[in-house]
Amino acid sequence: MTNTELLKRSIDDSGISITFLAGKLGISREGFYKKMNGETEYKASEIFKIQKILHLTDKMRDKIFF
Repeated sequence: MTNTELLKRSIDDSGISITFLAGKLGISREGFYKKMNGETEYKASEIFKIQKILHLTDKMRDKIFF
């Protein structure tokens, strides 16, 4: 289960907007919010893209997504 609060904090700390991040993932802003709210699941490829864009360590990625 995704730690949404930690993900939101990581996004805020990065200075990157949700809209920009969603665009980099090839999904709509609304689609990204559905993932954040647990309505749909993240694909493994999306998790690794988020990790790269937000410059997350493996440990932080695991805290957020696993």
